[in-house]
Amino acid sequence: MIELDDIDRQILRALARDAGQSAGALGRDLGLSQPATWRRIRRLTDAGVIRGKRVRLNAERLGFGVTVFLGVKLARKGQVTLEDFERAMSAIPEVQTVEHVLGVYDFRLRVVARDLADFERVLRRRIMALPGAGEVEANVLLSEERRPGPLG
Repeated sequence: MIELDDIDRQILRALARDAGQSAGALGRDLGLSQPATWRRIRRLTDAGVIRGKRVRLNAERLGFGVTVFLGVKLARKGQVTLEDFERAMSAIPEVQTVEHVLGVYDFRLRVVARDLADFERVLRRRIMALPGAGEVEANVLLSEERRPGPLG
């Protein structure tokens, strides 16, 4: 684990809000020079604290108005490995995240679809058609609040 000071935490909070800002702009906000800010970001990246920068797409604006969280239990764990099932799920474009979890279900999926009819098509023809797919529980997302992360 890397030691973080207050400036490191401020950098991480700022990057969590807007990862696209330059080291110069971030440094100006924090009272640091661009090179000092860049060195800190590089140190945090090299230490694995920063794992990359991502673009967050607005699924609704792209025509995907429904988000569903699925709990999936494998029917035949001996015949289909967890890795095979995870790989097959990751190949379905509507499946945004695949999480192997501990509990009632083996996997938690985040699935986007154009509407409920489109979700039903994805569920029946793509997800449930996979070997090993067993019990499924669906939860439709009503609203979402993004949290800034562990440094809040």
